[in-house]
Order: sequence, then structure tokens, then C-alpha cells
Amino acid sequence: MVGRINIVSLKFNIMENPKTLQLDFDFEIKAIPKEEAKPINVKKAKENFVFDFMDSLTSPVIVFKSAWQDPVPANVLDKITMSRVLCKMKGERMASFTEVVAYMMPRTFEAPMPSEWVNIYTWCGLQHTNLFNNSEQKEGMVSAMQEIAPNKLSDYEQGLLKHLRLWIYDKRRKALKTSLKNAKQRTPESSIIEQRNIFS
Repeated sequence: MVGRINIVSLKFNIMENPKTLQLDFDFEIKAIPKEEAKPINVKKAKENFVFDFMDSLTSPVIVFKSAWQDPVPANVLDKITMSRVLCKMKGERMASFTEVVAYMMPRTFEAPMPSEWVNIYTWCGLQHTNLFNNSEQKEGMVSAMQEIAPNKLSDYEQGLLKHLRLWIYDKRRKALKTSLKNAKQRTPESSIIEQRNIFS
């Protein structure tokens, strides 16, 4: 098999220098066809890595536009950065469940929601609670939430949730790009003038 270490045929070859030991693992190297071999743009890869890292740490929190958008609890907002990092580690290019809770919470104060969105909101809330609350608070909170949250979402609800997570992810990254673009447009002179004005 290509790329598999053949342990049985492991050979130890003593080279001319007796202090050096060469291990022959019998790797079979398969040539990559020219049409499959694509050059890696190192600069672009670095830029993407840095942007993804900044996105996890500094992108704004997207919430439903409402008169009720301020009362999102601090204990939810404080966990958003960590939840983004966990999503990034899992390779999920979408918003976390914690971000979904933060986004939907103001909407729940506006008016009753359709049942599928109630299920999504309570299910995401349960995932957030399971992940972040400490053991003392967890038992009472989880048992209370398990009474109202569904055990699992239907295929239709999963589709709605995935669409919302992708939408929030896209919005937050666009907001970060805009803020970085605006920061680039500021000239060093204007920054110096602003600093002087602070102390004048």
C-alpha cells in the first residue's frame, strides 16, 4: 500500500560513518501527475491563516436587530471567542451554537417564533450550557433546559440551523474585512494628529 510503513521489512543499514544509522522504511513514493500538482501560494495561505485567527478573536458579535439587542447576557457574550476557536479546531467554517443563541435571543423578546425556530433556539441553548457551564450550575440548568429543548432537530430544522450559522459566519467576516479596510485607509498623519489632540 502506498505510504504504509512495512514493519516486517525494516532494515538497518550501517553507512560508511559507523555513528550514523540509516533506517529504510520501504516507502513507495507515487509521483503526482502534473495536472494534479498545484503550487501552494504561501503568502495567500499565511494571509488566510492570520485572517481566520483574527476572525475568531476580534470579529463583532452579530445579533438580531431589535430594541432588545442589548440584554444579551455577559456570560453568553464572554464565551463567543472560545466557541469560535472550538469551531475552528473542528474545521467548521460556520458560526458556533453560542453565536446562534446570542443572535436569536433579541428576537425571542420581540414576538412568538415559529415552532421550528423555538426548537433550534432551545437546542442551541442546551448545547451552549452543556459546553460551558460549570458542574455546580450545570445540573439544575441542564435538567430545566432538557424539559423544553428537543433531543435532536429534524432534518428541516438542521437545514435552517446550518443556513443561519453560515449566514452569521459570513456577516461577521464581512464586518471584520470592512473594519480592517477602514483601518488601512487611515493615514499615519491623521493618527499623529489625533494623538496630539488627546494631550492638548
